[in-house]
Amino acid sequence: MTMRMANHKSLLVLLLILASWITFTVFRNSTELWTALKLPISLPHWNFFMKSCPEAPLNPVVSPRKTELRIKKIMEKLDQLIPNRPFTHVTSTTSAKQSRATILNPQDTYCRGDQLDVLLEVKDHLGRRKQYGGDFLRARMFSPALKAGASGKVTDFNNGTYLVSFTLFWVGKVSLSLLLIHPSEGVSALWRARKQGYDRVIFTGQFANGTSQVNSDCALFLNSSTELCEYLDTRDQEAFYCVKPQRVPCAALTHMRSKNKNVSYLSKQERSLFERSNVGVEIMEKFDAITVSNCNKKTAPVQKKCKFGMTSTVPSGHVWKNTWNPISCSLAPIEMKECLKGKFVYLLGDSTIRQWMEYFKSSINTLKSVDLHETGKFQHQFGVDLDKNIKIQWQKHGYPLVGSLNFSVKEIEYLARVIDRIGGEKNTIIVISLGQHFRPFPIDVFIQRALNVHDAVQRLLLRSPDTMVIIKAENIREMHNDAERFSDFHGYIQHLAIKDIFQDLNVGIIDAWDITIAYGTNDVHPPQSVVKNQINIMLNFIC
Repeated sequence: MTMRMANHKSLLVLLLILASWITFTVFRNSTELWTALKLPISLPHWNFFMKSCPEAPLNPVVSPRKTELRIKKIMEKLDQLIPNRPFTHVTSTTSAKQSRATILNPQDTYCRGDQLDVLLEVKDHLGRRKQYGGDFLRARMFSPALKAGASGKVTDFNNGTYLVSFTLFWVGKVSLSLLLIHPSEGVSALWRARKQGYDRVIFTGQFANGTSQVNSDCALFLNSSTELCEYLDTRDQEAFYCVKPQRVPCAALTHMRSKNKNVSYLSKQERSLFERSNVGVEIMEKFDAITVSNCNKKTAPVQKKCKFGMTSTVPSGHVWKNTWNPISCSLAPIEMKECLKGKFVYLLGDSTIRQWMEYFKSSINTLKSVDLHETGKFQHQFGVDLDKNIKIQWQKHGYPLVGSLNFSVKEIEYLARVIDRIGGEKNTIIVISLGQHFRPFPIDVFIQRALNVHDAVQRLLLRSPDTMVIIKAENIREMHNDAERFSDFHGYIQHLAIKDIFQDLNVGIIDAWDITIAYGTNDVHPPQSVVKNQINIMLNFIC
């Protein structure tokens, strides 16, 4: 009897072990089993079938490798526009004085609406005809008494000749200008130098250390063997670095400032091309003003109201009596407060879009500023009109931000992350401006940022297609202010990149580049009259 009970207990133990093994095996292989049966798997926060993903995910996230390929593709396009032009002596570079401009089919009087063409043949300082193009030229027509201006279109035949075309938009005395901003050799030198280093501007980070502060070197790239603080956006692969202060955590970074470093990637001979007397030299200095009459009897066709998706032209419009008039559409005067009623306007980017915030605050007397308890040059700004339910905010973009005064980085973030947090709907307006702070750094930094913002806008428009997104392009700035870091050539290249990157999205484009050439405002912060006209374009887009 005792023997039988012992055998029975042994059998039960064996059965228990066998059952445990079977349970373990089934649990371990349950995923494979359910996959074979094509059954759904339920896990915390997920409920999906084990099959191929849909072709167009709701929130597409671009892989780092794909982003690298996109950057490379854009860089290749730009490289084709800017061929290498080495030179042995300054005398072999393009000379504005020696070059010859000729008005084709000159007339005593021109008619409004006509096109006036100028043939430019460029020569070097010894009077020899150039055999290639690539010069950075700026064409403009203007009538100061009429407060009128427009850009001209420059066509490069890549053989030392250019066709400069002016559309005669208004009646009166019109002056023509054709500036040699940089010779092709200078353009080539700037492009090569821009690719070479991150240290033309250096940053100083301020870390909180109890009741005191500790300063440390910071940059977009640091070649240092010391321990670094890495501030990395893992999804978008954008990073900023600081040398880690001793016994201070990386999270204690509170403020930042920058200064120009005494470094150049240009040779002494190349730098001579960017001396003040060699930048922005007038080629048509000896030309008299032309006379334009209203001799065409045809009435101009009625233009459609400006809206998203309209094709940009060169020139994109003209200034008349200090008011911007686009070519491809019409702008109506809009009552600002009524247009913005019930809307939330996000102004995201640099100080040229912060100018919009300042204009709104000065123009809408019921817009009250909200104290967000920030200080410094780049402090977040927010205004609200409770009666009209208008909300407007300005927020700076992420690193790099160039400024000699301390600014807070406690809440700094990349614009792609800001846009991802915006719910969006028909009364949400987002205006984005990037460019000026990126000029001193390699162009791939700017391209990657623009691509990340593009992808964030794409995600926003997928979840909220009624959201209105507007890109305010970069504007021209001071012509004689440190060409290697801040030349308008760098801005123009970024302008081309932005247009290329955002062409596939249904966004509005405000061509601040062409507008500021037309106004002739060589200032990083255009005057209020220009800001007013840019804002009027936005109001026409949204109302």
